[in-house]
Amino acid sequence: MMKTRYAIVGTGGRAEFFYGSMVKDFRDTSELVAICDINQTRMNFTNDLLANKYEYHAVPTYKADQFEEMIRNEKPDAIIVTTVDRTHHTYIIKAMELGCDVISEKPMTVDEEKCQEILDAIKRTGRQLRVTFNYRYAPHNTKIRELIMDGTIGDVHSVHFEWLLNTEHGADYFRRWHRDKRNGGGLLVHKSTHHFDLVNFWLGTQPETVFAMGDLMFYGKANAEKRGETKFYQRATGNEYAKEDPFALQLDTNAHLKGLYLDAEHEDGYQRDQSVFGDGISIEDTMGVMVRYKNKAILTYSLNAYLPWEGFNVNINGSKGRIEMKVVEKSYVNSGGDKADEGALKAKTITVFPMFAAPYQVEIEEGVGGHGGGDPVLLKDIFDKPSDDRFNRAASHVDGAMSILTGIAGNISLRTGQPVAVDKLVKF
Repeated sequence: MMKTRYAIVGTGGRAEFFYGSMVKDFRDTSELVAICDINQTRMNFTNDLLANKYEYHAVPTYKADQFEEMIRNEKPDAIIVTTVDRTHHTYIIKAMELGCDVISEKPMTVDEEKCQEILDAIKRTGRQLRVTFNYRYAPHNTKIRELIMDGTIGDVHSVHFEWLLNTEHGADYFRRWHRDKRNGGGLLVHKSTHHFDLVNFWLGTQPETVFAMGDLMFYGKANAEKRGETKFYQRATGNEYAKEDPFALQLDTNAHLKGLYLDAEHEDGYQRDQSVFGDGISIEDTMGVMVRYKNKAILTYSLNAYLPWEGFNVNINGSKGRIEMKVVEKSYVNSGGDKADEGALKAKTITVFPMFAAPYQVEIEEGVGGHGGGDPVLLKDIFDKPSDDRFNRAASHVDGAMSILTGIAGNISLRTGQPVAVDKLVKF
């Protein structure tokens, strides 16, 4: 069997999710041939992991300005993009123009202009782009799709979706590059792309009109000062004030974070452990969104990034009844522990309330692994021969675009105070 040759650009926290599984579980079908990053120390650390943790061989490394040279030299079939979100479009487009298909970490990109550039490149090159929405593959989320497809509650008219990020995972977005909205489009794009994609997936429709409100109301220095805080620091590692701060992340106490970030700082200056109560944060931590879909369903959505527990509540109302789902996830810090703990479940329930019958609990398959058991299923779908999937969980560039366009429209609405028509943002 001919193996599919992959190269990865961006060797930060998310990259290991892909290359670790590829070289451990899918060696018969897949081969990692090169890695690319702006930081040589980080790539060296990745090669150490490949050799010592995964018993694989070191692979050639290329700096970011050698990306095209890497493709010409190593001849990968596909590029996996796990860089900072604002650079996704650069590598996606270059890879396709050089004859490669692409697998992109979510979000596909961060604004409507970059989204249009990607769509144009796909049309121009004929290459394929896949976006990795692992939440689609979690058994409880797939079950919602199944219940709706099977007409359990009839035609869906409204969805209320509440996502809670806690003071460990939620805070993490305010410590690192995500805190600058230019890098990831804020949480309405970087994080909510998962949630907006789930609604598109569940309902089998696309967003039409979006209205949003939001602000930075908990994190940031000004908010901390309002609450009476008087001790501040720029970064946590090695700082005395940070030792008493439950929001602090100490890079020198975790070997993985130290090797991936602290030891690599001398090359690019990136600090992974910035104070969540510092200046320079330009993303929101409190958001509310309303969406009208093309099938006339309505979504009310909220995202808060400083709550006591991690997970989500979903209520779906239809012409024949209602579905309620509650999911509690384990808290985590990206790259701070076992990948299987990222988004792993602590509790889950789905209850159906038929219009004229007694409510009942829905049996849910037990998933194993990160993101509610969705990660292993997604990885098998990527690196192994995909099986027939009644639910069509593999996300295309259209799915990737439609999820981010809800968040992008939300960001425009935040700035203008007006509802935004999604179809006016890009042309397919």
